[in-house]
Amino acid sequence: MPEGWPEVNPFPAASDHDPAAAPAQSGAELPGSAAGFEAHEALLLCRRQLAEYFRGERQTFDFPYAFDGTPFQRSVWTELAAVPYAASRSYKDLAVSIGSERAVRAVGAANGRNKLTIVLPCHRIVGANGRLTGYAGGLWRKEWLLRHEARFRG
Repeated sequence: MPEGWPEVNPFPAASDHDPAAAPAQSGAELPGSAAGFEAHEALLLCRRQLAEYFRGERQTFDFPYAFDGTPFQRSVWTELAAVPYAASRSYKDLAVSIGSERAVRAVGAANGRNKLTIVLPCHRIVGANGRLTGYAGGLWRKEWLLRHEARFRG
């Protein structure tokens, strides 16, 4: 792990003064969200859930989000969400699970376009030999995320 990178938790514990704990203010409605759920609420919930993840208190995310991509990309991203916490799958496993066994490179490209990298956990996807490959945030971050999850798995 690089010098200066937090060993466990880059987020402090929530406090009574945590803005994420404040009631939501008016904001734009989130596209495709439940009626009345506002974007500001979704962002606060996202922030809270990410902080819980980094404290080792959360393994899945349930705040409302939408992703925009081709049908193929969306199928890859949907499968990413199904990879269990602290587990890993290969790019080929992912390709097989979406019914496109020969599309391993396309799966890798879709994985690389994922903009919700913790929520749709592309860091859990590894090479066929189990080695860490490709991660937009750098392989050292991918390794850190996998170790972090291994530490907190139930």
